[in-house]
Amino acid sequence: MKMKKFVSIGLVAVSVLALAACGSKKETKKDTQDDKVLVMATNAEFPPYEYHDGDKIVGIDAEIAEAVAEKLGMELKIEDMAFDSIIAAVSGGKADFGAAGMTVNEERKKMVAFTDTYAHASQVIIVKTDSAIAGPDDLEGKKVGVQLGTTGDIYAGDIKDAEVERYNKGFEAVQALSQGKIDAVVIDGQPAKELIADMSDLKILDEAFTEEEYAIIVAKDNTELKDKINEALKELKESGKLDEIIAKYITAQ
Repeated sequence: MKMKKFVSIGLVAVSVLALAACGSKKETKKDTQDDKVLVMATNAEFPPYEYHDGDKIVGIDAEIAEAVAEKLGMELKIEDMAFDSIIAAVSGGKADFGAAGMTVNEERKKMVAFTDTYAHASQVIIVKTDSAIAGPDDLEGKKVGVQLGTTGDIYAGDIKDAEVERYNKGFEAVQALSQGKIDAVVIDGQPAKELIADMSDLKILDEAFTEEEYAIIVAKDNTELKDKINEALKELKESGKLDEIIAKYITAQ
């Protein structure tokens, strides 16, 4: 009887440990979503690539992702989050891929894999219309605003003696510039145009801060999904659909 009782207690203990282990398991997208659902992580504060239109997220990346999902025979679900959370969401399995005007660079390649590029972009400098800042070299020793986690954030750290002010959203950086709290903003070119469209006291400098390429990110080990997205992007490029989507949001200047 004592032996049976000991065995029973042991089994209960094992069961409790097993339940505890299950409870501590890291939840991933696979645990919560159907296999036919493709989850995209983005930051919908980046027009014209992604932004809110009522309760819907729209923009270049959103439409490209929708077209890719359609070619893969899947349903797209967009998860909005802070820009600097996107890579962690993708690499941690909470999202299948990320699309948020994501610039290809060596630092990010250490954490995620990039698909083929789908758009060319540039980092520009926004200043007050009466500012003495005329180009990248004039940012030395200045107070520069950036959106947290963006390429502008990464590159601004290389400006000699600059004081970098980081904001969660691009428009917050632009507002700070308009209010005289900072000297300039470094941000992607197309969103910059949108952000200052109604602000007569601000301008974009002619000389770009950097030139770069945008691509979709997937987990480093998810080569199957990367290959499928690349094939879909190739078809969208060849059919002219990709250019059509971009032209819908970006008109020639």
